[in-house]
Amino acid sequence: MATRIWIAFGAASFGWGTAGVAVRAAFDEGVTPIAMVALRAIIATVALFAFLHFVRGSVPRSRDEWKVGAVMSVFNLSLPFILFTLGLQYASAGFMGLLAALMPVATAIFAHFLLPDDPLYSGKVIGLLVAFGGVAFLSLTGDSGLDEGGRPMLALALGLGAVLCVGVSNIYAKKQSAGYDPVEVTAMQFALGSLILVPLTLLVEGLPSEITGIAWVLLAYLGLAGSVVPFLAYYWVLQHVSVTRAQIIAYLVPLVALTTGIIVLDERIEIGIAVGGALILAGVIITGAAERRFVRA
Repeated sequence: MATRIWIAFGAASFGWGTAGVAVRAAFDEGVTPIAMVALRAIIATVALFAFLHFVRGSVPRSRDEWKVGAVMSVFNLSLPFILFTLGLQYASAGFMGLLAALMPVATAIFAHFLLPDDPLYSGKVIGLLVAFGGVAFLSLTGDSGLDEGGRPMLALALGLGAVLCVGVSNIYAKKQSAGYDPVEVTAMQFALGSLILVPLTLLVEGLPSEITGIAWVLLAYLGLAGSVVPFLAYYWVLQHVSVTRAQIIAYLVPLVALTTGIIVLDERIEIGIAVGGALILAGVIITGAAERRFVRA
């Protein structure tokens, strides 16, 4: 079981870590932000329901599972995907990946108020303060990781908004984890998310047109490797470990995003990203270590 959990950690981290690079590459192909999120959700929906129909022979019918899927479609898909995608217009994949690392911090704060067995205590508070110090340093330096066109404060605001949405959804998913199947909830999340995102795309950006072949490859990657695989892995992990331990994935996402951004997109590691990112990761690691000590005690 331990090996399977770490494989799931790796799959989720790689998928979400490389998604930011694929988003920025799709921007270069002319794909607009909300259309990108909507098409990504549609591709994921088709893949998941095809799997459920042809492999399992059934599709989700439980009212409770559709309820979980509805909540997650808003707070774990539509809102954070739109906010992160918009943020990637103004900062590098590595920059936004570091903000994604704050998800365990947000989850720990919400868990204190919403999960009676997951309180804040001194070790967690220290980790939170260190992580927020990293965010402060990142914002004060004004580094975005882009040669030109960067707007780090706007990207920071968008990224933090996405982090808060995911923090809420993580707690909700954990509270409901005993009552759903990961594949079915993921399928419902993307299906209901598509129903939100498609009209929003038509309203805000109009009908997408002139999408290149390379853009379709990138969208397919975002829908499958950047969405289906990591969400399935993450929901499965939530059923086997605590919600705080599951956030180990967030330690790895920024490292993957930074590395692939440098290799694929020639992004830069500036002083603000290096120092601020180190503090953010240190804070997340301190928070996770405190959680493990608390569980053992």
